[in-house]
Amino acid sequence: MTHDSLDLALIRATQHGLPLVPAPYAAVGASLGIDEREVIARLQVMQGNGTLRRIGAVPNHYALGWRANGMTVWDVDDQCIDVLGERIGALPFVSHCYRRTRRPPAWPYNLFAMVHARTRDEAQALVAQIAALLGDACRSSDVLWSTRILKKTGLRLSPGKGA
Repeated sequence: MTHDSLDLALIRATQHGLPLVPAPYAAVGASLGIDEREVIARLQVMQGNGTLRRIGAVPNHYALGWRANGMTVWDVDDQCIDVLGERIGALPFVSHCYRRTRRPPAWPYNLFAMVHARTRDEAQALVAQIAALLGDACRSSDVLWSTRILKKTGLRLSPGKGA
């Protein structure tokens, strides 16, 4: 996949986030000498060809009052995991859900789902909802509670020329 210098400049201009203004794509475009439509079109092309995976908000859950955050891990029957994983991922209190390879004997879990709540008790009730949905397809589970915020960033291009 080849990208021109404007694509690379666009990536650099947005990689730390969009400006918090009413028209963020217009602001980015103004900084690059292009209009808002071209910014959006170029980002859509890059998303379509896989250069960008997604464009989305990364909230600070702690600042929003969601202090009981836990990665739930589940040992789910492989025959059911795809269907059940989609159901779990669609729950409104699950921010992300994905399948991972087990690493037995120490790590039997193959389904991960992040839950966010205001209190541990509230979070445990959400975990119980997931457990009920998984039913007999789940052999074991655990919750890995967040104790601090980790730096959430993806790949960053250096400020220099080229890729």
